[in-house]
Amino acid sequence: MSNWLDRDLVGYGAKPPHANWPNGARIALNFVLNYEEGSEYSIGDGDGVTDTGLIEISGMTVARGERDLAAESMFEYGSRVGFWRIMRLFAERDMPMTVFACALALERNPDAAEAIKAAGHDICCHGWRWVEHFKLSEEEEREHIRLAIESLKKTVGERPFGWYCRYGPSVNTRRLLLEEGGFLYDSDTYNDELPYYVPRDGKPHLLVPYTLTNNDLKFGNGTFGSGEDFFVYLRETFDMLYEEGKTTPKMMSVGMHQRLLGHPGRASGLAKFMDYVASKPDVWVCKRLDIARHWLAEHPYGEGGDHA
Repeated sequence: MSNWLDRDLVGYGAKPPHANWPNGARIALNFVLNYEEGSEYSIGDGDGVTDTGLIEISGMTVARGERDLAAESMFEYGSRVGFWRIMRLFAERDMPMTVFACALALERNPDAAEAIKAAGHDICCHGWRWVEHFKLSEEEEREHIRLAIESLKKTVGERPFGWYCRYGPSVNTRRLLLEEGGFLYDSDTYNDELPYYVPRDGKPHLLVPYTLTNNDLKFGNGTFGSGEDFFVYLRETFDMLYEEGKTTPKMMSVGMHQRLLGHPGRASGLAKFMDYVASKPDVWVCKRLDIARHWLAEHPYGEGGDHA
C-alpha cells in the first residue's frame, strides 16, 4: 500500500525543513507570467477548434470547426497589450519573474522574446504549444518536448531548465523529461509550499510546486471581479506565510496571464501587491530557477529536502 497509485499524501507533515532562503528571508516569492497567446488551439493550426481557455466569456459561442474571431482577438490582447503592461510594472519596480513560455507563442512574437531575454527573466517551458499533454501519445509528447527546447534556444538563446504543462502532466511527462536529461525541475504539481524530490528510475527529481490558488485565472471563473480582489487575496496569503516564515519559511507563487491580468483594472491590483511586498523586509522575490538551484544546493536529496 505504500505505493498506492504512486501518490504521497503525507509529504513533509508537521516538520517541514527550514528553507534557509538567502539572507534569512521569511518567504520566497515567485511571480509567474504564463505566455500562451499564439500557441493555443486554433483553426489556422489545424486543430479544428478555436481555444476559449481563460478569456472574457466562458464556453463556446461559435460552432465547432469555425473560427471564433472574438476569442482569437481576446488572446491577441495578451500578446499585443497585456504583456507589455506587465513587463513595465516589473521593470519599474526592478523585480524578477519567471515566464511559463509556450515555445511556439514566443516564436510568433520575437519582440516579446527579446524583451524577456533583455530583462533577464527566466523561462520555464510551458510546452511547445498550449495543449493538454495528457491528450498526447507518448511519441507525440516526446516530440513536443524536443520542439519546445529547440525553439526556445533560438528565441531566447538558452534551453529551458524547468517544465510546466497546461493544467497537468500526462502519466509519461516526468519520465520523458528525465529521458531528455537537461531539466533541473518541473512544476507539474500543486501539493506543497516547498520544493521536494521524487525518485524516478533510481535518481531524485526536483519538483517546485505551482499554484492555481494565487492565480488570476479566478478572473476567468468569476471568483475575482476587480484588481482589488486580486490584491486582497494575494496580500492575505502573503501575510500568513510571512508570519509563519519567522520559524518555517515557505515559498509563494503568483500565477499571471497577460490576456487576463494585463487589463488595466486588474493590473492595478498586481501593482498594489508588488508595492506592498516591496515595503516588507526579509522577502526574497526571485525567479523559479533561483528556487530550484537553491534547493538543489542547500537541501540535497536525502538530507531533509525530500519526502523520504
